[in-house]
Amino acid sequence: MSEKIVITLSSGPENPEKATLAYVMANAALAMDAEVLMVLQSNGVYTVTKGVYEHIKAPGHDPIKKHVETFLSNGGKFYVCIPCCQERDISQDQILEGCEMAKSGKAMKAILEAKTTLNY
Repeated sequence: MSEKIVITLSSGPENPEKATLAYVMANAALAMDAEVLMVLQSNGVYTVTKGVYEHIKAPGHDPIKKHVETFLSNGGKFYVCIPCCQERDISQDQILEGCEMAKSGKAMKAILEAKTTLNY
């Protein structure tokens, strides 16, 4: 059985380095056969929002788009905060396919079940 890791990301375009590092760690964990869930809250929801995520890039790193695609293609899962999207007028059809919209209860259940949690 693989280790379960939850990574919570609340940064987006305003702090591309912090957002990128969350994905770097998530993809590293997937490469080590961990089961990884990213919980996107606050501005973290922009990292999977069409029309925005394509433009997030931290100096010295690959664009967020590449990290997100790698994460999804390697079996990573997303919970995207419903109230956070509503507050930002982001509709579900603007969120990338493969992402699950969720509220805090579902996210907290996953956090409690995880062996490790990281927060960015």
